[in-house]
Amino acid sequence: MGLAVLLLAGLACNFPVQGEPTPFVFPTPITIQPPGGGTELPQPPGAAQTPTATPTPWPLPFFGSPGPTEVTPIPGPLPLLSAPDSITFLFIGSDRRTTTVRTDTLILANYQPAYGVVTLLSVPRDLYVYVPGWTMQRINAAYQHGEGNRHLYPEGGMALLKDTIRYSLGIQVNHVAMVGFDGFIQIVDTLGGVDVPVACAYTDWHIIDPKKDPEDEDNWALYTVDAGLVHMDGDLALWYARSRLKSSDFDRGRRQQELLRALFHQALRLNTLTRLPALYQQFSSTVQTDVSLDDLLPLAAVAPGIGTANVRSYFIDSTIVSNWRTPQNAAVLVPKPGALQALVTKAMGPPDETERQHASTLVTVWNASGQPDWEELAIARLNYGGFTAVDGVNERGRVNRTTIEILSETVNTEEALALAALLGLRQDAIVHVPTPGYTSGYRMVLGADYNPCFAPARIDR
Repeated sequence: MGLAVLLLAGLACNFPVQGEPTPFVFPTPITIQPPGGGTELPQPPGAAQTPTATPTPWPLPFFGSPGPTEVTPIPGPLPLLSAPDSITFLFIGSDRRTTTVRTDTLILANYQPAYGVVTLLSVPRDLYVYVPGWTMQRINAAYQHGEGNRHLYPEGGMALLKDTIRYSLGIQVNHVAMVGFDGFIQIVDTLGGVDVPVACAYTDWHIIDPKKDPEDEDNWALYTVDAGLVHMDGDLALWYARSRLKSSDFDRGRRQQELLRALFHQALRLNTLTRLPALYQQFSSTVQTDVSLDDLLPLAAVAPGIGTANVRSYFIDSTIVSNWRTPQNAAVLVPKPGALQALVTKAMGPPDETERQHASTLVTVWNASGQPDWEELAIARLNYGGFTAVDGVNERGRVNRTTIEILSETVNTEEALALAALLGLRQDAIVHVPTPGYTSGYRMVLGADYNPCFAPARIDR
């Protein structure tokens, strides 16, 4: 996590707004049913197009002949996706139990300096893949297998996990950072806690006191984090990132990225980068990594120039994999044919024209909902969709209905529809407020009817 802080930074811009809203009429009528009618707002044409990456063949065999398997045929490796000068980090959250290390949190972060974008890709721990030289297995077993078989893998678990990702996802990992539970808590507490924009209220079992015996069920109780900007210390942040008893690994991946984005923002807001050498030394015994301080310093120089709209989130979720049980009754996630490669190709590819256009479009958010901090939730949601968003000063007081106001003289119909779809709003929530001086921009006025909960994995940038 300490390394991840260096990859992202926020943009802060404020623009004056003025003018009265007038009804906006689309040039071509579009039929959209109200919420509950079973039809979502249509996506703009071309928004779902997948960037094309150049595959590089990876010859077999690797680590000798493929190992035996009693479950499924061993698939061939995915084509290696290459992007000029890109850097890919693997962030690992580990659960150390005696001699066993479980890498249950796996997040890939790819930085493309040519486009100024960072892509986060969450990999579920139960993804069923071929571990080179071994067998078909959950991806979170690769590290432990490599550590226990150094006569085959001299570089140990990190190397085998990286090679597993290269084989099964087609992604070359350049650097790795692994942190355990205690180390994660220490990092968050050192930063003074973290303010997390929780979009969807979450309830799960939480131990009453971290000092109590976790094996005693009487020491557990249901705990709820409501939607809003929630300040979390290290213990609460760890619970939010790990818990899944009342949800799933897919939802846990969503919350982990939500938390990771908040950590990036927190570290940069507190000017943590100026303390990088001291923090590197402080966390050197906590974070296991192959990244040196000399590697980090150049990233520190470019991090403040990365806008929040240029941080992309992707998830290997239920649309990409199928649930399956092995003959040993182990629950695993099997990739759907072609779906995993298509997702990885899009995630690791460059931004397309629509995405670049959205990142240059400003949305100012006025919170008139009566709910504190909901502007932060809307800004985070817009950032997930690739739009640049900032907090504005509410000049209208509380309103009941959420609206999107087009401030430019001209109207980009496809972009306006994309905004409405992203925010879960109907077409009639869009109004035109021509404002002199605006060539690209919107104002979102949050009303009491706004629902902040959304699914980042369903957002098509």
